[in-house]
Amino acid sequence: MQCFAVSLFAQTASTLKEAESAYMKKDYRRSIELYEKLLKSKGASAEVYYNLGNAYYKAGDVAPSILYYERAHLMDPGDGDIRFNLQMARQKAVDNIVPVGDFFLVSWFKNIENLYSADSWAQIGIVSFILLLGALILFFFSKWIRLKKIGFYIGLVFLIVVVFANVFANGQRQKLIDRTGAIVFSSTVTVKSSPDESGTDLFILHEGTKVNIKSKLGTWREISTEDGNVGWMPANDIKVI
Repeated sequence: MQCFAVSLFAQTASTLKEAESAYMKKDYRRSIELYEKLLKSKGASAEVYYNLGNAYYKAGDVAPSILYYERAHLMDPGDGDIRFNLQMARQKAVDNIVPVGDFFLVSWFKNIENLYSADSWAQIGIVSFILLLGALILFFFSKWIRLKKIGFYIGLVFLIVVVFANVFANGQRQKLIDRTGAIVFSSTVTVKSSPDESGTDLFILHEGTKVNIKSKLGTWREISTEDGNVGWMPANDIKVI
C-alpha cells in the first residue's frame, strides 16, 4: 500500500512538471489536458484550478479561464494573484455588468471573511482558543491584580477572535458546499421570463458572465446577475463554479 502511495505521488509530480513545461513552451492545449488529468487524479486544488485558468486564458478561452479562476478563488479567497488574474479575465467578457453595492458594513464583513480560506480561519480559531485558555489561567490563578487585568483583557480579545474566526470559517465552508455561482458558457443566451422557450425574452447574456443560481426546474435554472436582473435560462448554457 505504501509503495502504491509513493508511486501515485511520483506520477502526480511528474504530470504537474510536464504540465508546467508545456505551459512554458506555450503549448497551452497540452497544458490544459495535463492539468485536467491532475484534477481527476488529485482532486480539487486551488493551485491546479489557478494554473488551468492561466492556461485557458493564454489559449484565448474566456469562459473556462473565468470558471477556473473563480473555483480557485472560492478555495483560496485570500490569494492576491488569483484575484488579480480573475479581474483580468473578467475584462475579456462581453457583458460589462456593474455589481449592486452592499451596505458598507456588509462589504467590510465580506472583505475580512475573504482574507483567508475556511481551513485558515479554522486554524486561527484553534490557536486563538488555546491562547484564550492561557489568558484564563493567568486571570484565575495569578496572585497579582495587574496580571489578572492583563489576562482578562487579553482573554476578551481572543474570545472575540475565536467567535469571528468560527463565523468566517463557517461562511467560507458554506460557499464551498452551496456552489450557487455559475459561468455562462454559450456565446449568446437569451434569458427568459419563465422556464420554457415560449417565455418572454428579458435580456441577453454572453460567454464568461457570472450568474447566481436561485432555483432549479427540470433543465432550466432561475438566475440572477450581479446587477440584480433575474430570469430563466437552460442549465446546459452555464457551468457551476
